[in-house]
Amino acid sequence: MNRDKVLAATRQWLEKAVIGLNLCPFAKSVYVKNQVRIVVSDARHVDAFLEELDRELDFLAAADPEEVETTLLVHPTLFPDFLDFNEIIGIAEEAVAEHELEGVLQVASFHPRFQFEGTGEDDIENYTNRSPYPTLHLLREDSIERAVAAYPDADTIPERNIETMNRLGHEGWKALGIADASEDDAS
Repeated sequence: MNRDKVLAATRQWLEKAVIGLNLCPFAKSVYVKNQVRIVVSDARHVDAFLEELDRELDFLAAADPEEVETTLLVHPTLFPDFLDFNEIIGIAEEAVAEHELEGVLQVASFHPRFQFEGTGEDDIENYTNRSPYPTLHLLREDSIERAVAAYPDADTIPERNIETMNRLGHEGWKALGIADASEDDAS
């Protein structure tokens, strides 16, 4: 695994897709203030990855939000299958409860093969949640609440994102040049 390559691809995705396409209208402010922690895991098995998740949950909960607002925990090789990764998401949500962080932190997920229920594998709306590598996004709930309160019609963001992706299309997505882990071995 080439950690620098994984970090660069993750930053490119954040800059060109998440921020560039405004898929998350709250991301730019924390990114430009360097408050996004990106952790590339090199865990060799799921248990070690979950231990790393435990450490990151504790770290983020204790960190000053002015220093670290949110964390992306990225693993470039352990979860190539989206359905397997979905199981990890459930375990990650249980970990939030085990750490007594419900109402404090929550977990969102991104994956190179993300697929919404009821969609086809290559349907463009899936790309709203596609990242170069499997990623758990640890977020502060109070930050989400403040951002949503300040953003008019926050509940329309998913619909707006689908419209954005439909306008962009597959060729437009490819033109962004965002790395896709499925196209190489992340080495």
